[in-house]
Amino acid sequence: MSDFMLMAPSNQTFAELFSNGVKYKVPRFQRDYSWEQEQWEDLWTDIENVEEEVHHYMGYIVLQKRGKDTFEVIDGQQRLITLSIIVLAVMKHLQDLIDSDNEPEENKQRLAVFHERFIGAKNPVTLRAENKLTLNRNNHRHFRELCSNMKTINELHLNKTNNLLNQVFDFYDKKISCKTGRTLAEFVEKVTSRMIFTKIITQDNINAYKVFETLNARGVQLSTPDLLKNHIFSTLASNDDVSDEHLNLLDEDWSIIIGQLGESNFTDFVRYHYNMQNAFVQKKLLFKSIKQTVNTPKLASEYLNSLKKYATIYSALSNPFDEWWKKQEGDYSSAKHYLEGLKLFGIKQPMQILMIAFTHFEAKEFISILKYIYVLSIRYNIICRNSPNEQEKKYNQIAIKISKKTHKRASHIKNSTEFKNLYQNDDEFKNKFEYYKMPSRSSAKKIRFLLTDIENSFGRELNYLDTSLEHVCPYNPDQNWQDEFGEGINDIVDRLGNLVLLEKDELKRASFIDKKKAYLKTSFRLAKKVAEYETWDLATLNAYQFWLAEQAAKTWRVNYE
Repeated sequence: MSDFMLMAPSNQTFAELFSNGVKYKVPRFQRDYSWEQEQWEDLWTDIENVEEEVHHYMGYIVLQKRGKDTFEVIDGQQRLITLSIIVLAVMKHLQDLIDSDNEPEENKQRLAVFHERFIGAKNPVTLRAENKLTLNRNNHRHFRELCSNMKTINELHLNKTNNLLNQVFDFYDKKISCKTGRTLAEFVEKVTSRMIFTKIITQDNINAYKVFETLNARGVQLSTPDLLKNHIFSTLASNDDVSDEHLNLLDEDWSIIIGQLGESNFTDFVRYHYNMQNAFVQKKLLFKSIKQTVNTPKLASEYLNSLKKYATIYSALSNPFDEWWKKQEGDYSSAKHYLEGLKLFGIKQPMQILMIAFTHFEAKEFISILKYIYVLSIRYNIICRNSPNEQEKKYNQIAIKISKKTHKRASHIKNSTEFKNLYQNDDEFKNKFEYYKMPSRSSAKKIRFLLTDIENSFGRELNYLDTSLEHVCPYNPDQNWQDEFGEGINDIVDRLGNLVLLEKDELKRASFIDKKKAYLKTSFRLAKKVAEYETWDLATLNAYQFWLAEQAAKTWRVNYE
């Protein structure tokens, strides 16, 4: 990591992290406490398995320096909170011993030491803990009360995240079985001195998003939603004129967005959402660009509303069988096949076009655009296997023209210079298709999808899920097949020309003569074509796949006549 940006990482135990008057603040709009029983049990197992003089590694904790001894927690809050609550649960046990007059003076001293080291000093007037760890706007008050009372706080209408704080406290309270003040103290020493973190500190003038990009590039995964939410909500509330009630509503909106997409899809969504209406930015510059663009409360509010609107559309585009489609004006039924194909092959680059196109075109025009994109994807991405980098830039240019209403019809898109530059012509496509192969064991579903498209080009209406994939030359050939093809047999079994669709795959290692008989009885056009050959060897396979390439070019074609 570059020296100008980050202080050198250092390893510290939990006890060392909380020493010397250091304070930690979870940003006001950072994610709520969200660990549940599975994570609590995993951590407890780790604690039980820690042996003498052995550390348990807790991963990275990323901090942003905000003052001499004050740090903002960019990543690691769930672990810090949970370990703090384990210490709190031990302190509750010490208080119980004191209340039962069990070594009261010694245990009072232990309690005071732990309070000062891990929780924070008490205010002499309010007797409330001034916490070393301050949580976000939703958890702050409840966590502070837990620290002050050392017991769960039961209130009416407690939200989910604060219920989790109660539950984690009760969970570890029940797990702790030490009976004396001495064994409780030994337990705390073991936990806090053997749980070790790699601490990364950024200086207070460093952009947190740059930290995110740098750390993720080095394998330290930070949460995209957390960082983006913190920026948006901090910007929204920068004038201190947003009520808590309104912030709660915005929080609900944010939860809906995350719930629709899930964290794994969120970064892609944010990138395509940005690129559909702004000049193209690479992934590593995305958050810097968003921060520069969304820099006032008004713009932050508009951006959040836009995210909410398009998250629903992105989610539906990613799930062609979602009931949401039935509620839209117009007939989108024919969109399902194209969207299913894009999803099956993991092609997300068109999302920047499809999201903006959905809001700018009626159903018929949108489906035409989707079909053009689908055909281009088959040619460019799947068969010709071209790099998506240049494709994304050209898609960005198309999306912006849709956004600015320069492109007003589907035909404007297919006739655009950007689209035509990406569209592989028939000669290029057939040359690639003629020897194309795909690992049939791991990609059988994809192959069935492609071959079903070609079958349907002959006027059928097959569903690829109702087909089986048959290897003409078997995947595990016997000696007769080995003799037919020779040493190159392993190179041909996964070629598309060696694969056909059947109702059932029952032929296995049968001879080609026997397979031909079955192929002639089937309703599948491609199998019947294979049955026209007298033998099945490299020459006939090449001839058949040449013919198949011709059919593929007709199947996946954008007509420019």
